[in-house]
Amino acid sequence: MTGQSEKEDLRILRLLSFGPACVEDCARADRIRLTSQRLGTISASRISFDGLLRRSLVTVSDRVACLTPTGVSAFARMRDENCLGQHVEIGSASVELPEGRRNALANLSESPLGQLARRKAKDGKPFLEAREFRAGERLRADYTRGQLLPRLGANWSAAGTSGRPMGTPGASAELTDGAVAARQRVNAALTGVGPELAGLLVDVCCFLKGLETVEIERAWPARSAKVVLKTALAALARHYEPERKKVSGGSILHWGAEDYRPEMSER
Repeated sequence: MTGQSEKEDLRILRLLSFGPACVEDCARADRIRLTSQRLGTISASRISFDGLLRRSLVTVSDRVACLTPTGVSAFARMRDENCLGQHVEIGSASVELPEGRRNALANLSESPLGQLARRKAKDGKPFLEAREFRAGERLRADYTRGQLLPRLGANWSAAGTSGRPMGTPGASAELTDGAVAARQRVNAALTGVGPELAGLLVDVCCFLKGLETVEIERAWPARSAKVVLKTALAALARHYEPERKKVSGGSILHWGAEDYRPEMSER
């Protein structure tokens, strides 16, 4: 099974994992249309769909497709393998350090923003503007500096100083000035974009959730998270890099020497 066909199978199984979907013909003979009440409509390869039927992963009755118990297990396995099989792409990235921005080697596939930044829109231009990508990475950097990410284990470095790991009552008083400042910047940025977009930015930029995961968790239609994220990053970029208004220069009214003082006329 090629990577492309497996990806197509995963799209179909993912849609059906949310419930039955109506099967309709498309204008193209090699495509079908699957309509789900929760996720909307997608176009899928007829060859891939027929292959899922032959493998008893999907069943169709009265033009309504459903996952079989075998299909549910196969979808869970393929989804896990797809997450674990993400390749590592090493490249140069600009990172923000206390002493300024520096270029460093980074895993470009780690952040969902890194993947979106390399995509092209229909007009051939990058899907994300440079300032939008910078804004997302800046939010992630402050979120990490502010120690807002949950710890997956004990913080032994903190235990060596005060005996109280971060995350326990009273630990917030031990935050450094830099961490407190980072938290304030995060709060200001999320307040600036508004509560409707703040949660999505935290999920994608800070917790590095994939767009498909976000759509599943929020029961959004397929490929909708990318559009909303673009809007959220644009608002975040305006917060970090507000556009400067051009001030038209006024004409010079008077040339004066260094010791010149204007006279106040009496009215």
